Amino acid sequence: MTTIVPPIKCQGIKTKIVPMIKESVPQPVQGRWIEPFCGSCVVALNVKPERALLTDTNAHIIALYKGIRDGTITPEIVRSFLTSEGEKLSQLGEKHYYEVRKRFNETHNSLDFLFLNRACFNGVMRFNQKGNFNVPFCRKTDRFRQAYITKIVNQIIDFKRVLYGRDWQFEVLDFRKTLARAGTDDFVYADPPYAGRHVDYFNSWDAHDEQDMIHLLKRLPCKFLLSTWHSNVFRENKSVQVHWQESTFFIKTAEHFYHVGPTEELRNAMMEALISNYDMPGMDGIPAQKLAVPLQQMLFI
Repeated sequence: MTTIVPPIKCQGIKTKIVPMIKESVPQPVQGRWIEPFCGSCVVALNVKPERALLTDTNAHIIALYKGIRDGTITPEIVRSFLTSEGEKLSQLGEKHYYEVRKRFNETHNSLDFLFLNRACFNGVMRFNQKGNFNVPFCRKTDRFRQAYITKIVNQIIDFKRVLYGRDWQFEVLDFRKTLARAGTDDFVYADPPYAGRHVDYFNSWDAHDEQDMIHLLKRLPCKFLLSTWHSNVFRENKSVQVHWQESTFFIKTAEHFYHVGPTEELRNAMMEALISNYDMPGMDGIPAQKLAVPLQQMLFI
């Protein structure tokens, strides 16, 4: 089946490996689908759980998706807005981009957020310490051609279609409080900022956050699936080796190439790791400690 693409871009988006993630989720999810780092929501959009708690500390993502769910942001409104702003961008160039960026940082308008997300440099979502969006212009004044606008509008339509008839809650919430809500029948999918890589997350991500998340995941009363980076040609994620080698955890890996990122270094091929506290489909009962393959070997398997 075709993967549903969300209307916003962000670093680490899992569009390319959604099929692997979907096949790794036990079906059906009896309780709620819980995501403490929902980001673009690409995984939830494709798994399509009946009930979901989707949280993030980025209030702008949550506001946009709440607007789509509640009908205050419609495909028609998005088309009209992007057409109008796109014409101004074509006429005024980067001056208009920076005017919109200034306006957004003052008003936090969701349509401005969508415009900036699709007109900024390399689709990067980055905020400074004051919480202001600070990504520069992509330098494409003709960015919002009608075909591109239609593509975004169709993504809004797809998002709305998935939401129809489903009980999805969107909340601005710290991951600690989100995980505290998980019950025995729920399922947690965690896709946190990558330790040591996405340091420009909305309100940062450090070793303390990573440790807290690992501790809370291990203590969950329900099943969970953690998505993180395993390694690339330059280095490996020590956290996988240190924290997830117990026989009660399982790991799948797959190569993943990122097309969104501020530098070439962040757009290299990456080995993605899916870590669970249950035997994932296709694992045949192989625990994590049996999959601890040295980096030098793994890259040539």
